[in-house]
Amino acid sequence: MKNATRLGWLTLAALTLATPAWAQQQSADARFKQIYETEWAWRNGQAGISNSGEAQPNNARLDTVDAANQQRRLDYWQKVLADLSTIDVKQLSAEDQVNYAVYRAQVQNLLAVQQFKQWQMPFNSDSAFWSDLGYVLNADDLRTPQDFRRYLDRLGQVPAYFDQQIDNMRDGLARGFTVPRAVLDGRDVSIAAVAELKDPTQTSFYKPFQHIPVSVPADQATAMQDEARKVIAGKVIPAYAKLLTFFRNDYVPKARTTLAAEAMPDGKAWYRQQIVEYTTLDLDPGAVHQVGLEQVAKIHAEMVKTMLESGFKGSFPEFLHFLRTDPQFHAKTPDELLMRSAWVAKQVDGQLAKLFGRLPRQRFAIVPVAPDIAPYYTSGRGGANAYLVNTYDLPSRPLYNVAALTLHESAPGHSLQLALAAEQKGQPAFRREGYISAYGEGWGLYSEYLGNEMGIYKTPYERFGYLTYQMWRACRLVVDTGIHHLGWTRQQAIDYLTDNTALSTREIANEVDRYISWPGQALSYELGYLKILELRRKAEQALGPKFDIRHFHDTLLQIGSVPLPVLEQRIDRFIAEGGPEPDFGCDCAKPAAVKAPL
Repeated sequence: MKNATRLGWLTLAALTLATPAWAQQQSADARFKQIYETEWAWRNGQAGISNSGEAQPNNARLDTVDAANQQRRLDYWQKVLADLSTIDVKQLSAEDQVNYAVYRAQVQNLLAVQQFKQWQMPFNSDSAFWSDLGYVLNADDLRTPQDFRRYLDRLGQVPAYFDQQIDNMRDGLARGFTVPRAVLDGRDVSIAAVAELKDPTQTSFYKPFQHIPVSVPADQATAMQDEARKVIAGKVIPAYAKLLTFFRNDYVPKARTTLAAEAMPDGKAWYRQQIVEYTTLDLDPGAVHQVGLEQVAKIHAEMVKTMLESGFKGSFPEFLHFLRTDPQFHAKTPDELLMRSAWVAKQVDGQLAKLFGRLPRQRFAIVPVAPDIAPYYTSGRGGANAYLVNTYDLPSRPLYNVAALTLHESAPGHSLQLALAAEQKGQPAFRREGYISAYGEGWGLYSEYLGNEMGIYKTPYERFGYLTYQMWRACRLVVDTGIHHLGWTRQQAIDYLTDNTALSTREIANEVDRYISWPGQALSYELGYLKILELRRKAEQALGPKFDIRHFHDTLLQIGSVPLPVLEQRIDRFIAEGGPEPDFGCDCAKPAAVKAPL
């Protein structure tokens, strides 16, 4: 048997040597595809891995997040990474070489999460497993009785899911791996919003049962509504109540008193990994801090110039105080803020054809942020389906920032980029559905820059709002590394943003808490933006009159969410090929030129 096995390997080696290059490429592509398709199915079926390793439908139950399953994930991704290392990247097709670079980085980041046991800290000041539960439950797309039955089953699994998360958080407390105590005040509000309800029909979890399609038989609909009330009252609300007790009595009192990521267990290595994950670059925190200082000085000079153009006669600090306090800069009602956002979005619509050759067919809604999370949520958040606008505490949402915020979060920012990525055909699912912060947030910040070329910033105040948003992202490089590498206090970070930006007091406090509890993520915006701007200047200079801004933007968007070094390689090829229009391979719209009516 051993001789037969040896003979088999010798035969395989001989065949490999005799295999032409195209066949070796096909073999490498096929092997790579097998690896990522198997892992992707496993990743998206985490809750139901069978003994054969075959993924079960992930909408059947909530995820299993206990320590034993976390170890299985670590083991699995270690094996995937080892399998990837057996592939000769040079034998892959050009497209799969890009796929490989994206996918390998993705798996390395997933593995790092397991190695550093980040699952023991399953929330930050921006998001949390309990407030994201509606998304996890997939409650927005229920049509058939089977859909509603699966949703009811998942609701019944909430207590076990929360118990696992609580156990993980206890383990994090035991080793000092927690969200800092300094940013926990008020974070229990979104838990209490469910835990203290008496009527199950008042929870967001019951909403799908208020709009059951008429195609569902009436007797089934009534029965499911009854069951939903029982499950929510008997399982979901008590699970939130148990979490609230643990959060208030155990987690908050025992949370760490330090702020820096580097003060955590294995903190220096963890913070460096956070930088790698969010920027796609292996950068020293000190170097990032210096880039931030340089950008802050540069943008400050532009802000002073714009202040003078506005006619203001006082000092820079006095101008910031004027912007934060004068009633003319504040919406009187939530609807006024929403309508101002919509007006900016429609102005942008009229300019997109000048800058883009391809646009997504999907449209986004403008939606106010939910009341239970609004007090500590950001001013806005954009996705393919919706642009969320925070209408809580209107004096903290100045109107001069609305234009830059809308450009970043809706179009041509996140809503446009994410929708276009989802409509592409031919790319693997891990690329269509993946999100790399340096690319996505860099694009969002670059979209704010495009507001200048679209003529969106019409007054000195709106231009100053744009600059304060630019300054805000540059300050993040200084503040994030200041907190997590240099030992800054929370107040130091607040003071730095207060002195350099026109953000409101509430926005600044919320943002600083976000940086404290989410190390590294804040670095992605400015570094991604600077790279995109650098690549545009490079293409403009190299191509001269052949440079077409629409082709450049389409190329950036066509490749999708990729690490910055991969993006640079793509633009280098774009330049070498003479700046051609890319082939999206999708059913996306090609806009007609905008013409004035007769």
